[in-house]
Amino acid sequence: MAVIDIAGFVADLKDHAVEHGFHVHDERHFVESYSLRQTWEVDVHPEEGCEGPVDLYLSLEIDPRVLLGFEDAVMGLPDDDEPDDHFYFPLNFTWALPPLPHGPDLLVLATDLAGVGGPDLPLEVSATDSFPSATDAPERTLRIVAHQRVSLLRIRRGEEVPCETLDRCLGVSRYLLEQATYWLG
Repeated sequence: MAVIDIAGFVADLKDHAVEHGFHVHDERHFVESYSLRQTWEVDVHPEEGCEGPVDLYLSLEIDPRVLLGFEDAVMGLPDDDEPDDHFYFPLNFTWALPPLPHGPDLLVLATDLAGVGGPDLPLEVSATDSFPSATDAPERTLRIVAHQRVSLLRIRRGEEVPCETLDRCLGVSRYLLEQATYWLG
């Protein structure tokens, strides 16, 4: 018997995202056959941005060693006890936009997004300039990433990703959606 339901957690995460104003587009589950590492990916965007250029990818990375360590800790305790809360999986939020003809100043964008994400959702802002051909102007694509940790103990208890995290992600998505109209020209 499994001591934790990862698939159930991902399903709850999708439902929770919908409750916070997101629309779920797709879900993928990858399993590496050699190491048994797993990744769950969920594609979402704000409800009002169905035709918009902003996508948010949620990805939960499952390290089998952490999962097995947690299971061993749970199985080694009496039924009513819980292990210490030091088993975590990374949960990443990644925003992507198409190539932007009028890309933003990255320092200004990072500063603006720091105010939207707040101290509980630190954001990494990066850009990639691509040159379709040697004579073309560069095309800038943005990538914004937030790294969080999900406690296996909280997953076992049935607790979801905090509402505040999803609200901040929605705020970042809406901010990017508003700015994208100018960036796309």
